Order: sequence, then structure tokens, then C-alpha cells
Amino acid sequence: MLRFMPVGDSMTIGSAGEHTWRYRLWRHLCATYGGPCTLVGPRETLYDKAADAPTSYAYAEPDFPRAHLAGWGEGWLHMAPLIADAVRASRADVLLVSLGLIDLGFYTNAEQTAENVRRFVTQARSANPRVRMVVLPVIPNIRAQADAPFGAQVALFNELLAKAAADLDEPGSPMLLASPPPSYDIHVDTYDGTHPNASGEHKIAAAFAGAMWEAWGVGQPYAA
Repeated sequence: MLRFMPVGDSMTIGSAGEHTWRYRLWRHLCATYGGPCTLVGPRETLYDKAADAPTSYAYAEPDFPRAHLAGWGEGWLHMAPLIADAVRASRADVLLVSLGLIDLGFYTNAEQTAENVRRFVTQARSANPRVRMVVLPVIPNIRAQADAPFGAQVALFNELLAKAAADLDEPGSPMLLASPPPSYDIHVDTYDGTHPNASGEHKIAAAFAGAMWEAWGVGQPYAA
């Protein structure tokens, strides 16, 4: 059994009524992996905007392994202290990580965020020295387009993330940097300039699936 743990912010947890990219990737893995696999993590809910809390189970398609480690308003800063226990408890084999926007927007600059990436990796490996990681850079969002200094921080962080992935990659515990979805358009693939709609969910899932297929031969190329 191969256990995948989605780790992320609001784009990963999703909100009530959505499918989430987690669901899209799960459907892809079911069709292409060729062996038993599941999604794992300590949380299962969606974010309920009306309640302003992660209390909803109203998935558009609820019949899938909904486990994850994602939170609305959470970043590398928040997940680094949690990841060891989450990996240990779930016996996660592969971490699928999409973080950074929240850190840069509210908590830490690019260099500090990159340090938290390294802390996260150290903690994950303390629980499973052979854990594999696929990390998605911060993808296009409305603030990065409208706010030039913020956009520069995003660009710098993505450079530092690529360096961290290269530095921290190990044969026994590979750290893989996924390519941002090449056709991702905030006017087409999000509903508010940041959070993915259905087409955005497919493109994020495809980024993770493509990275795993090309680097590790896991699954197949993604077909929406």
C-alpha cells in the first residue's frame, strides 16, 4: 500500500462544495498506479466559509479517501511542527506539498520561508527516513500580479525552494520539485484569483502526477 499525504493551505483543503485537487489526483492514481494506494493524514474536513472554520464534509464527491494535512491560512511555518507526528501516525510514504503563499503573505519573507522548508523536511524524515516528497512552487495568484513587491518575494521564494529541493534531495528520501502548471491562468483556473476552480484543480493534480510519473515512474501522465 502506497500512502500519499496532501499537505497544503486553502488551495489544498478546499471549501464546502468543491471536489479539491486531492480528489482529482486520487481518481488519477486509482486509474493509473496499478497497485493499492490511498490518501492519508490527520484531517478530513473542508473549510466552511460561513462558519469560518474547517468543519465541513460537504465534498462534491465524498466517496474517496479524504485524509490530508491542510489548513486554510496555514503555511510552512504551521506545518513544520506538525509533520513528524502526522507522518508517524499515518505511515505516509509520499508527501504532496503545496505551501508558501500564506507564509509570504502574512508571516515570513522568502528567506525565512525557505528555512521553514528545511525544518519541515528534517521533521518529516525524523518520522520516516525514507519518505518521498513532491513540492509545488507557489503558483500564480492575484496578489502576486497586483502587488509587485509581493510578486518579487514569490519569485525569490520559488528560486530558494528549488535550491532547497536540490540540496535536500537524497537517494533514500527524494525531494522532487514539481513544475508549476504551464497553462495556469488565474482568470480561467480560479474563482477569485487564488483558489482553484474545477480546471485549476485538474491542473494542480496534473502537476503532482506529472512529476511523479517523470521522476519515479509512478502512475501515468495525467488526463483530465
